Amino acid sequence: MRLSPQTRRAVRFVVDYGGLITFLVGFFLSGRDLVEATKWLIGGSAVALVIGLIFERRIAPLPAISGGAALFFGALTVIFNDPTFVKIKPTIMNLLFAVGLLGGMAFGKSPLKLLMGSSVQLPDVAWRKLTLSYGLFFAFLAGLNEVVWRTQSDEVWVLFRMPGILILTLVFSFTQVPLMMKYAKSDEPPPPPTPG
Repeated sequence: MRLSPQTRRAVRFVVDYGGLITFLVGFFLSGRDLVEATKWLIGGSAVALVIGLIFERRIAPLPAISGGAALFFGALTVIFNDPTFVKIKPTIMNLLFAVGLLGGMAFGKSPLKLLMGSSVQLPDVAWRKLTLSYGLFFAFLAGLNEVVWRTQSDEVWVLFRMPGILILTLVFSFTQVPLMMKYAKSDEPPPPPTPG
């Protein structure tokens, strides 16, 4: 199935954020009941993954991991009628991302380059800096999630979860653009030397 660029972007948005958006909607429609909202999360995540599979004929690694985690932690929340499971999901996922990135660096690898390397051309030094930055950022998000869910109301935590984490991630990513631009490789050959 051939999709227009606009349709591809819409499908990608649904796959990436469909579960979280249904969770947010479910929370407010269910009278702010986290267990009920988690049922919406499970349904929205499952539908988003199926949409990705149908329209893209694959499930990209990050949506597969996020969707799988939403289904797993969501199921635990519903089975045990305990919203703690859905609240710790962002902590665990962000810690796993941090450990994956920082651990990869400890072994001389750049996991970010493996994930994005074909779409972004940067020298290894830039990949190391980006990997370190994102690893520390994910560790920060894990800690921040712990603080928010343990000290704030469910409503504040849900809004922190979506759109709060998304906004923080976008702002952080924009702060990385100057680094990427500094090291960006150009496909154009250098200009010829001028006679002097």
